Amino acid sequence: MPHAIRFHETGGPDVLRWEPVEVGAPAADQIRLRQTAVGLNYIDTYHRTGLYPVPKLPSGIGLEGAGVVEAVGEDVKDLKPGDRIAYASAPLGSYAESRLMPAGRVVKLPDGISDQTAAAMMLQGLTVQYLLRRTRRLQAGETILVHAAAGGVGLILCQWAKHLGATVIGTVGSEEKAAIAREHGCDHPILYRSENFVDRVRDLTGGAGVPVVYDGVGKDTFMPSLDCLAPLGLMVSFGNASGSVPPFDLGILSAKGSLFLTRPTLVTYTAKREDLVASANDLFDVVDRGAVKITVNQTYPLRDAAQAHRDLEARKTIGSTILLP
Repeated sequence: MPHAIRFHETGGPDVLRWEPVEVGAPAADQIRLRQTAVGLNYIDTYHRTGLYPVPKLPSGIGLEGAGVVEAVGEDVKDLKPGDRIAYASAPLGSYAESRLMPAGRVVKLPDGISDQTAAAMMLQGLTVQYLLRRTRRLQAGETILVHAAAGGVGLILCQWAKHLGATVIGTVGSEEKAAIAREHGCDHPILYRSENFVDRVRDLTGGAGVPVVYDGVGKDTFMPSLDCLAPLGLMVSFGNASGSVPPFDLGILSAKGSLFLTRPTLVTYTAKREDLVASANDLFDVVDRGAVKITVNQTYPLRDAAQAHRDLEARKTIGSTILLP
């Protein structure tokens, strides 16, 4: 019987359990897949802790994976057993050796992209795709600020933004992470523990500020980031690694220069099948051409997911991490 990581109550990493699961045959619009690699993402910790409530407990966990189709439902026409696929989508449950998925939420993998690369990039890469190409279409010559520039999203974002002709300023937590961010397209890493990133951004932009800030950190960086923006700038708050942004007076946005604010999600940007496929093809293209390189910096056995969560939350990981069934 296949196994999966599940949790029966919210809490710390110790709530994650390695359990046998029944998978069964796919429904008419589903596929059954044997998973070969699973992505680790910070949103997984939000589900585990209850910050983002799950539909019911006990629950599976994880939104990203890659593998091989084992069986298809009777209404599935564009997939067949043996196809390699990847996904970054609900329903929860990617931390599993085998599972069912809605056929409309997976995409076929090109021959040039391995299962492990796909599992390391789908959620983070699709996130970067909508941030740079849809939330606000980045233009060559612009300067941007990226928080957690050495994280999984950050390393992809820095590379893709550099490929599009931007100058990238990024915050990082150590000299080691600064070096890695620089290798991946970050022009100006800022060590936020020893430098005031607002002052550095102002210095680097000649006092003008940046037109857009990409912030997956949340509470710790949100308010100072507003001071990094140029008038009419856009604050893109897409994550809560340090906790949720507390309520604030919207008048602050007008006082700081008629700023814009958005809180986007990948779920919304890929809700339509055609948007999912187009976004994935855009990601596959920049990776296949080498403009964005995906490096798996950490791997863990899937059964050791709890340790992977501990390391992720302790900021011990760099870039992409995958779990191997």
